[in-house]
Parts: sequence; C-alpha cells; structure tokens
Amino acid sequence: MLVEGPVEVVMEDGTVARSDRFTVALCTCRRSRSRPWCDTSHRRRTRSSTDGSSPDGSSPADG
Repeated sequence: MLVEGPVEVVMEDGTVARSDRFTVALCTCRRSRSRPWCDTSHRRRTRSSTDGSSPDGSSPADG
C-alpha cells in the first residue's frame, strides 16, 4: 500500500516507525522483514506446477 509521507506507524507493541519520505510503501502481506515497510518480499514467491517443474519449465534436478 502506498502512502504519502511523512508517515508515523504505531506498531502492535506500541513502538513507532517513522519515515520522512514523500511516498512510502507499507507491507500488507506480512512477508516483509522490514515491517511495517514493504521490502517486496511478496514478489519472491513463485508457484511450481503440479509436475514439480518451475514456471520456466525447468525441473528441480536441472539445477
């Protein structure tokens, strides 16, 4: 989620995360290691086909 900055986010534990950037990306998928900021971890998830090959058609044994 893109938010116009500056931004202050109060986390569940009460800590405050701040950013002075003009626009910030907030993580909504909960995969980011830099939460609450998005680190594009959601893009790294790939699906494999039912035969075990990767989306590009290679098999895991192709290495």
